[in-house]
Formats: sequence, C-alpha cells, structure tokens
Amino acid sequence: MAFISGSRGPDRQSDYKFIPRSCPIVIDNGASTFRIGWAGESEPRITFRNVVLRPRHKITGETVTIVGDHDPALLKYFDCTRSSHRSAFDSNVVYQFEIMEYILDYGFERMGVEGSRVDHPVLITECACNPIQSRSKMAELLFENYGVPSVAFGVDAAFSYKYNQRLGICDRDGLAICSGFTTSHAIPFVGGEPVLEACCRTNIGGYHVTDYLKQLLSLKYSNHMSNLSWEKVEGLKMEHGYVAQDYASEVQLFQTGTKAAEEKTRCWQLPWTPPPTEVPISEEEIARKAAIKEKQGQRLREMAAAKKSSRISDMENELHGLEFLLNELKTVKENDIQSFLSQTGYVSKQEIESAVVRVTQSLRRAKGEPVEVEDKAEASAAEKYSLINIPDNMLSPDQQKEKKRQLLIKTTTEGRQRAKQKRFEEELERERKNQEDEEKRLENPELYLEELRTKHRELSEKVEQRKRLKTNGPRTNGNQNLSSSVGRGERLNAAQKERMRLLTTAAYDRGKGEDTFGIKEEDWQLYKLMSKDNDDDDEGPDDDEAELVRITSRLQDIDPAFIPKVESSSYQTVTHIRPLTKEDFQITIGVERFRCPEILFQPNMVGIDQAGLDEMAGISIQRLPLKGDGVEDRITHSILLTGGSCIFPGISERLEAGIRKMRPFESPIRVVRASDPVLDAWRGAAAYAASDQFLLQTFSRQDYYEKGEEWLRRYRLRYTI
Repeated sequence: MAFISGSRGPDRQSDYKFIPRSCPIVIDNGASTFRIGWAGESEPRITFRNVVLRPRHKITGETVTIVGDHDPALLKYFDCTRSSHRSAFDSNVVYQFEIMEYILDYGFERMGVEGSRVDHPVLITECACNPIQSRSKMAELLFENYGVPSVAFGVDAAFSYKYNQRLGICDRDGLAICSGFTTSHAIPFVGGEPVLEACCRTNIGGYHVTDYLKQLLSLKYSNHMSNLSWEKVEGLKMEHGYVAQDYASEVQLFQTGTKAAEEKTRCWQLPWTPPPTEVPISEEEIARKAAIKEKQGQRLREMAAAKKSSRISDMENELHGLEFLLNELKTVKENDIQSFLSQTGYVSKQEIESAVVRVTQSLRRAKGEPVEVEDKAEASAAEKYSLINIPDNMLSPDQQKEKKRQLLIKTTTEGRQRAKQKRFEEELERERKNQEDEEKRLENPELYLEELRTKHRELSEKVEQRKRLKTNGPRTNGNQNLSSSVGRGERLNAAQKERMRLLTTAAYDRGKGEDTFGIKEEDWQLYKLMSKDNDDDDEGPDDDEAELVRITSRLQDIDPAFIPKVESSSYQTVTHIRPLTKEDFQITIGVERFRCPEILFQPNMVGIDQAGLDEMAGISIQRLPLKGDGVEDRITHSILLTGGSCIFPGISERLEAGIRKMRPFESPIRVVRASDPVLDAWRGAAAYAASDQFLLQTFSRQDYYEKGEEWLRRYRLRYTI
C-alpha cells in the first residue's frame, strides 16, 4: 500500500489493535464520498472523496497514487495536469475494481490495518438493485485481497430510512427518496422492509446540478473560467441554490426584473487588486521633464557637432597627406616611382588623384558646401564613355553593343548622382529650417510652441481632408448619390479621368469595327501615360505630409504634453479600453440559483428523458405488488428525503406539491427530511452492524467458496432485526 496523502488527508487511526475482532467495519461506499468507521459509533472515522489520481513525478517519472482530493502543494513535485480524477463508479454502480482496490487499500490503511489482512466483518453499502456482477466482484475483492471473515451488503437509502425511523421522523410504512451524487432512487417501505421490486431510479443527481451550474456560469463569465473550478461551483450550489415552488412564475419574476428578483440575486466577489491611481502630472513636473529633455537634446547636439568637427579634421588631415604625396611624387625620378608608391600603399598616381577628388568632395559635403564636378572627373568620365558621342555608322557591331552598354551605365550613374545630390540638398534644407526654428524658439519659446501647434493642427486637417477625398470622393448635394455610394468614376480625379478617356477613345476610333489597337508601337505610349502617378495637380504634392512629419517630430522633442495622433484605417474600429473595476470581478447568481436544482424535477432540461423526483414517487407507488388496506396512504404519509442533493431549501414543499397533483383529493401526504441527509446512511449502517443479530445477516468466506455467485444472487439483507 503506497499512497501519497496531502495536508488535507485524514490521519491514520492508532486504536485498530484494541478493537475486538468481532466489531464490524462499516463502509458507506458512495459515488461521491467514501466513509469508513466502526460499528456502534456515531461518526465515521475516515471520510474522503471517492476518486483516484495517478500523476507522474516531474523528475523521476515515477507514477504515484493519490486517493481523494490532492493537496495543491503536490503540484510542485508531480505533474497533475496530464491525469484526471478517476472514479470506480458508472452512475452509482462499481465497475472499475482496479480503482476500487486503491480506494479500499487507502481506507483500510487509514483505519490502522497492518499489512493487507482485515480480521473484522465488513458491512458495505450498495445501490438499490445492484447488478449481481458488481456484487460478486466486490465480494471477491474483499475475500481474496483482504481476507475478511464475513461480508454483508445493504442499500444506503434503506439504512438512512431505518435510522430516521428509530428517531421517530418516519413510519414503518413509507417512501424513501434518495437523491445522491449521480442517481436518484425512490424506494417504498412496507412493514419496515424495502420493496425493491417497486423501486424507481433516475440518472440525475448532484453531479449534474453542479455541472449545469458550471456550464451556465462559464457561458456567462467566460473571462473568469479559471476561477470557476469544480470545488468553487460546488460551494456556490450548496450555499445559494434553492428549489422554486413554481418554476414558471419564478422565471417570470426574474424576467421582469422586479425588486424581489434583486433581493434574491447573490453576488460572489472574486479576488481583485485595485490598480494604482495615476496622479495627474503637475506643471512643475512637465517643466522639469521639458528641462531634462532640452538638456539631453543639447547634449546630443553637442556630441553631433563634436563628431562632425572631428570627422572634418580627419578628412582635412587625410587631404593634406594626399597633397603632400602628390608634391613628393613630382620630385621623384621616373625610375624610382614604383618603389616610392610601394611604400605609400598606392599603385599609381591616378589612384592618388582619385583619392584626392573623393576626399575633397566628402569634405565639402561635411562643411555644407556645394560639390562641383572637377575637370579631372569629367576627363575620366569621357575616357570611360568614349563611344557615346561617336555616330553608329562609324562603329562596328561589337562597338555598337558596347556603346549601348556605356549609355545605360552613364544614364544610371547620372540618375544616382542626381538623386544623391537631391537628398543632400534636402538634408541641407532641413538643417537650415531646424536652425531657423531653433533660433525662433530661443527668442520666444512660448510663442514658437503655440505657432508650431497651430501649424500642426492645420496641416493635419489638410492632409486628412485630402485622404478622405481621395478615398471616398467629393460629396454631392441634391438628388445625386453621397460618398457612401460613389462609383469608380466618382473616385477618380480630373487627370485620371482624362487618361481613361484617351485610352477608350483611341481604342474605339482606331478599331472601326475591328480591334487593332496595340499593333503600332506608338499606341503603347498611352499606357505609359496611364502609369504616371504625378497627376495629383488638384490635390497638391506630398510636401504637406513631409512638413507634417517634421513638425510632429519637432513637437515630440520640445513639448512633453504632445501626444501624436495614431492613424487608423476607415474600416477599423477604435476600441476604448477602460480600466477594470471591482464590479468586473463579481459573479452574479440570479436565475441560476433555482434553474440548476430544477433538473431534479425536470431532467429533460439537460437532455435526460427520464422522470423527476415527484414522478418517481408516483411510479413507485403504482408498482407496489400489494395494494389496498390503505397501504398507499400510509406510504405517502411518510415520505423521507435523504441524500446529499436533498438539502436544497424548498425541495420538501415542491415534492409535496408535485405528489399531491398525482394522488386523489385529500390524500394524506407528508414529506420530511432526514436528520442528516449526508451521514444518516452510514449512521444507520453502523447502528445496524452493532446489533447482536448482525452476524446472522452476513455470509462468510467459506460460504462464498462453497456456494459461489449463485448464492450471492439470492442474498438479501433483512433490515428489521
């Protein structure tokens, strides 16, 4: 017997050796809870959940067995996510005896049994009309594995009824309605003995009520599913659930939302930590941040200026060194030039001159001076592209191909140089504007900031209006369509419309009944015209957008309170996220309080096409083999509610009203609840096992070996001793 018990597990009993061997062990083997103790006592010694979990150790990979609810502290050492709780029951019938063996091992070990042999008689409860196969396997398990001397089987609802009969709550003739974890039974009693031939069963119980409540709350509060564990929902059901006397009128009460419905609504507060309150930034803080940002900006500008000065100084030194080499090269004799160049790292005089040109141009760019094309560079370009200015009739075919290649290279190079020069000029213009802005800001910072904000607002409105017109087209008045229904033509500007007209007219006029447009090479010039994008004459160039970007960047640098606007598509919706409050972590339970227990009377609400508790009572009474002599009235006068699912408030009144509808007028109907619907089954079994005649109701291990399963089929416990 190797088990792991958490901090919530029951303690091991120490008085097992002092208990006489004739004292029976009483086991209430319920589908939800396993209870075990000694006969004659009022409380069970050991109580735990009737499930088994078999996780693996995170390091060693060894599989261990955890019986009952595991301690959350075990998650540090065992992987409990890949295994789930397993029960030995299918509804309320034991069919997984491997799991049942783990549970019995744990129960006997907690009782103090040394080894695997139990020397005491055992009384174990079972469901009504338990299949003979399940009873036979249970007897085999107790006799073969534990060596018990004798065993007795009894119905848990019958023990609860007999216990409450001794307390004077119910009579000898009556009806026991037991609503358990997964099933509900109705068992009539005549002369103190259960009439099992007339019992009725429905596959509905407390498990289904909790599962239904968990489903409703998970759909209603999907963002809190992690907090809606089975144990939490079970607690909510037991604390707030009740049975409505009239389900339809109760639902109508919550639909109208009256004050009575608000009074019946319960609220469950989940753990919630309020977010820290944000203190508004004061003007002094804004000024302090602006001063820090200005100081950082000034430091960056000084670093950039120092880096630029150092770079200019390095290029001037390099240029002086190259000019010195050229001057020294003039004094060197022709025969000594190669040896002199080998010491400098240059191959030829032309390479030194090219380096001088390159460094000179870089130095002028760094100083902000215009870069002029040197005559030497022009001469080298003329040598490089020597075939461009020569007519084609004076060149051979190979030279003509070379001429085309040189022309392509020259065009590409000149384009790159023009683009580079343009970027350089734009950079100089930006620096000039930034210098002017800095001068204006230093003269009057407040006025400069206000002007910058005004200009930013005007440019933003202008750019947004242009984008809106370009996307949706202009709105029209009168009977014409608005921008919400503009067509392709209404979205085009004037230049685009003109190009479309040229293309369609040319194709129509050129064809004359036959589509010949595109045969001639000049026809394709129209397509080149169509592909041009610089047609936004009516919309203006993109200078406004560039200026808006520059001003936005400038405001971010000097204005701490400036927040740039985030552009969003017209098809996107801006979601405003509000901070979570205490009310967002509250779970409200209103109609669910009585809607979930209602499935005990209407199982079809969860897709189970069977009878409810009130209908089960009527069916059991109809199935009685002996009728007459007022036995039906005596039974309805003593209806006992027992089981864990019978503790809902209002269930007795609702059951009485339902049975009264099925019985004749003025029939005596009395519905009572057990003194303890949860523990009375074990207490009744413990009191029954403590009597002197209990051993006459058991069968021994020798009887089991001699008579076998057929004798178990005829075995029936008598509850009246």
